[in-house]
Amino acid sequence: MTITYEWRGDFDDAAADALHAEAFGHPRTPLGLRERVRRHSLGWVCAHRGGGLVGFVNVAWDGGVHAFVLDTMVARELRRAGVGAELVAAAVREARAAGCEWLHVDFDEHLRPFYFGACGFTATDAGLVALR
Repeated sequence: MTITYEWRGDFDDAAADALHAEAFGHPRTPLGLRERVRRHSLGWVCAHRGGGLVGFVNVAWDGGVHAFVLDTMVARELRRAGVGAELVAAAVREARAAGCEWLHVDFDEHLRPFYFGACGFTATDAGLVALR
């Protein structure tokens, strides 16, 4: 079955909640992702297969030249099949088209091969303050 990718694609919260729980290994909880990304993001990319949401990435931004990849999610059965890389590639294209000069990402150590290898990110120095 074909997977389609759509910038600022439509999705429902229930599907996003289920995908988020599966992708990040937590119980399903209502996130209200649809309204949040519509209000606060440059955009997002949805991957659909047979009408179902099988992948998602959010692209937040500062309203200027910096965009940020958040919440890259792929359904378990499609991981390592190129879906995540295509989601991020679409995010790169659209952030560039919007005039952004930088696309940032942070991730857990086990995702280094994905972001550096499959997606073309390079290592940079960065900082973080834990707020909780």
